[in-house]
Amino acid sequence: MAGDDKESFRNRPRRRGAALEEAIIDAVTAELTEVGYAGMTMESVARRAGTGKVAIYRRWPTRLALAIEAAYRLMDLPEPPPEPSTLRADLVAWLTAVAGQMAGPAGEAFRGIVAESLTHVGRGRLADVTRGTSLEQFRQILDRARQRGEPVRDDLTPMQERVPSSLLQHHYLTHHLVDQDYIEHLIDEVVIPLITPL
Repeated sequence: MAGDDKESFRNRPRRRGAALEEAIIDAVTAELTEVGYAGMTMESVARRAGTGKVAIYRRWPTRLALAIEAAYRLMDLPEPPPEPSTLRADLVAWLTAVAGQMAGPAGEAFRGIVAESLTHVGRGRLADVTRGTSLEQFRQILDRARQRGEPVRDDLTPMQERVPSSLLQHHYLTHHLVDQDYIEHLIDEVVIPLITPL
C-alpha cells in the first residue's frame, strides 16, 4: 500500500459490526463484477472496503468463505407472483429471477466456488451457497399450487426436489448464461412432468 493510501486508510472513520461487514461484502461484489473470482484477492477486497486484511480474516478465513458469504447474500429469494397465479407461472418467475441473479456477481462467485470445490480446501462447500433456500422456495411453490387445487405429487424425494435448481446451475456453468427458452423447456419438459401425478 502506497504512503498516500496508508494515510487515507488511517483517516477513514472506523466501522465495526454490521457496517464493516456490509462494506466488505460490497467490496467483494465490486471485485467479482470487475475482475471476477480469479482476480479477487483478500488484499484487493480490504483495499476497496477501506479496512485491513485482519478484519476480513477474522470473519472469513479464506477467499472461498468470503465468496460463499457474498453469493448467499446476493442470491435474494424472489417474491412469488400475486394470486391468481398458476404452478407454471410461479416456476417461470422463480427460475427467471434466479437466472437473472446468476448473470451478475453472484454467478461469478458461484463459478469460483465450483472451481474451488474440486480442491481439498473447498470440498463439500458448494452446498453452503444457498443454505437450503432454493429448496425451501421450490417447496413453497408446490404448496401454493396444492392450495389452489392444482395436481402436484406429495411424494417427491429431496433429490427430486433439487432437480430444477440443479439443472439450472449446471446449464449456467456449461453455457455461462441461462436464457428464457431454456427455462421454459426445463419447466415444461422436466419439472412439470416430474411433479405432476401420473
